[in-house]
Amino acid sequence: MESITINGSKRESVGKKATKALRNAEMVPCVLYGEKEPIHFAAKELDFSKLVYTPNAHTVVIKTEEGTFDAVLQDIQFHPVTDKILHIDFYQLNEGKEISINIPVVVEGAAPGVLNSGGTLILNKRKLRVRALPKNLPDVIVADISELKLGDKLYKAQLASEDYSFLHPDNTVICQVKTSRASVIEDVVEETVTEDSAEAAE
Repeated sequence: MESITINGSKRESVGKKATKALRNAEMVPCVLYGEKEPIHFAAKELDFSKLVYTPNAHTVVIKTEEGTFDAVLQDIQFHPVTDKILHIDFYQLNEGKEISINIPVVVEGAAPGVLNSGGTLILNKRKLRVRALPKNLPDVIVADISELKLGDKLYKAQLASEDYSFLHPDNTVICQVKTSRASVIEDVVEETVTEDSAEAAE
């Protein structure tokens, strides 16, 4: 999984006044949790753009005066009006300890139910939560739809992997091919025309 580096500086104070001053300086107060005591630091808000404003999943390399740490984003708070980042919690990675993280779903292939039968592909899950060792975390979950006919569904059980486990029931629907509204209208119109023609012939 791709990593993004965040250069942070240690927070000398974690009070409300100091936190407000950081935000006014376009800095984001952060906390790194792990095996030891939490590490409080701050980093430029702009540095989080590739981590926060993206559908992709990333691990994070945090560099501070305390050292360099591998981590994942655990929680983020936004301002309810401006959507500015108010606070971020990170969780330190341990190579021998599994973690849970949301991974984006990427559709691959062409569904016969769409190409040949006029159906519509519905993506029910844009992200799936997986559990794995840090080294086994995937960048994306590939959903192969090349066998999906009209009315077919792709279930989580069909995406099993030896590298990670899914934290969803086996019957979770990832995507499906449904009859499109346009196709239904066309069928109704065609049936009506056929019935009218038959009545006229009588």
